[in-house]
Amino acid sequence: MAGCVAQPTLGSPEIFLRMELRKPDASPSREGESERHSHRLEIRLGSNIFRNTNGVIRVQGKEQLVLELAPEHDRILLTIDLYDGSGNHVAHLRRNRWAFNDGNRFSLNTSDSPPTLFPNLPWLKVTDQETGDTVLEAAVAPGEKIQVATGKFYSHRGQLIEITSHFCRVGSTHTLFGDVFEARGGTAVLG
Repeated sequence: MAGCVAQPTLGSPEIFLRMELRKPDASPSREGESERHSHRLEIRLGSNIFRNTNGVIRVQGKEQLVLELAPEHDRILLTIDLYDGSGNHVAHLRRNRWAFNDGNRFSLNTSDSPPTLFPNLPWLKVTDQETGDTVLEAAVAPGEKIQVATGKFYSHRGQLIEITSHFCRVGSTHTLFGDVFEARGGTAVLG
């Protein structure tokens, strides 16, 4: 918490500011809370690893996805902007709730236990009901990591993003295969 105190000097209209910085009281519950919300989330996109992220994935210069572990670690929260192949914004999911979803084109399914990836850990899946394609499937992996197993969606530029167990491809020009990136508390960057 910062406090400012104005101190006028004698015979001068100038005012000096004194800043005091104080640490908040540290209690065991607050320390655990700040640790849990620190920027250390590991995101795995197919075979690629983004370490120490803040959960934000920037695609072609735009923050398009945000993955979060709920405070109780019992579910994944997804925020995503969905576009069509022409770059038209067709849906927005905000922390697992649809802000808008043109024609109810996309569906979201969540569970406490995934059918295939990691038994007994939370997962979510977004499906395109028009095509039947999996837009994004993610699960919590051991060690408070999020594994995005599959994905097929468009960027704001209308370029296809594909995530498989082997690679992550942005359009036809940029493919990541088994790469490891250190985000240092920042965003994961694609394209």
